[in-house]
Amino acid sequence: MGGHHSNHRESAFLAGRRILPEPIRAGISAVELIDSAFMAYNGRKLREACQLYARRMLEPDVTVGMTLAGALTPAGLGLAALIPLIEAGFIDWIVSTGANLYHDTHFGLAMPLREGQAEIDDTSLREESVIRIYDIFFHYDVLLSTDAFYRELIAAPEFDRPMSTAEFHHLVGKYLAERERLIGGEARSLLATAYRCGVPIYTSSPGDSSIGMNVAALALDGSRLRFDASADVNETAALVLDAKRAGNKSAVCILGGGSPKNFILQTEPHIQEVLGIDERGHDYFLQVTDARPDTGGLSGATPSEAVSWGKIDPDQLADSVVCYVDSTVALPLLTAYALGTREPRPLKRLYDRREAMLQILQDEYLRGRAARDERAHEADRHEQRAAIAGTTTRSE
Repeated sequence: MGGHHSNHRESAFLAGRRILPEPIRAGISAVELIDSAFMAYNGRKLREACQLYARRMLEPDVTVGMTLAGALTPAGLGLAALIPLIEAGFIDWIVSTGANLYHDTHFGLAMPLREGQAEIDDTSLREESVIRIYDIFFHYDVLLSTDAFYRELIAAPEFDRPMSTAEFHHLVGKYLAERERLIGGEARSLLATAYRCGVPIYTSSPGDSSIGMNVAALALDGSRLRFDASADVNETAALVLDAKRAGNKSAVCILGGGSPKNFILQTEPHIQEVLGIDERGHDYFLQVTDARPDTGGLSGATPSEAVSWGKIDPDQLADSVVCYVDSTVALPLLTAYALGTREPRPLKRLYDRREAMLQILQDEYLRGRAARDERAHEADRHEQRAAIAGTTTRSE
């Protein structure tokens, strides 16, 4: 029996860290709690996600893109987590649902959202003009006032033209930043913070939110504002290519799924497959989700499957983590861990460099297309010469 025990000790399968944590004590920091007590199941996956984000993705040479899906800003996570991460230089660009940005605007206008109860009669809420997002309550006037803000804003001359969603959100953030300054105190907006920090925010489905509905309403009045989807696709690809061409790395941090998930990941297939530019895929991949791959909810977005699309560099699979945890649990812990272990990074201010990065993308695409056309023409000439030679041979 002693020999059998010895063989187990020497097995490579038993090389992992021993599960023997110190008892949790009063006053323990979030960093120490995660590092010491999150040792198995999705607790361990969350620890690995925090460590990947803080130790690898936040290196100075990494450009970090983050996606937002699900009701994160109504839950207060814009103020609690996303704004601190942006201000620390830990998020360089964002793809969000329009709903998250619309509800973020409530905070920028100092409109109250309150804790409620999910187990409640919604008919009674309707009778009292109370809106419910699961266990978040707010008055119907919050929607009406936010709609009025957007309609008044969009009517301004600088909005009366086609633009990318990043440019639209930057302009909205400028006005919300000024509103914050005037209101002070409770006013605090993700859009305003992104404006101040030069973080571009894209919405992959801009018509799928109350912001999009208000833009559509103004279109009936003759507004020329249109969201340029092609600009969004090319600009996001340019952000990724710029990071790679500078000898740096690209990281994606995906909160939830939905359209933002695919939009941030499709940057690499757009670069490689459609534009024909030589690239390898994102270097770091972190996803927080409650979806499953076997039902299609994670189709194309598990790290290994994403490799087949060229979305993830196959050599970097070890730097990929999927954490099956509610984002409202994971994001505060991820934020506390990052802020507790890393010094702030200089802001990359990618918004300010959009045109230069887009020019790099266009130049590489046009050079590659010219080279491909030349190869195609050379192949045609070769076939023509071969055909002529064949005809000459037959005639002899």
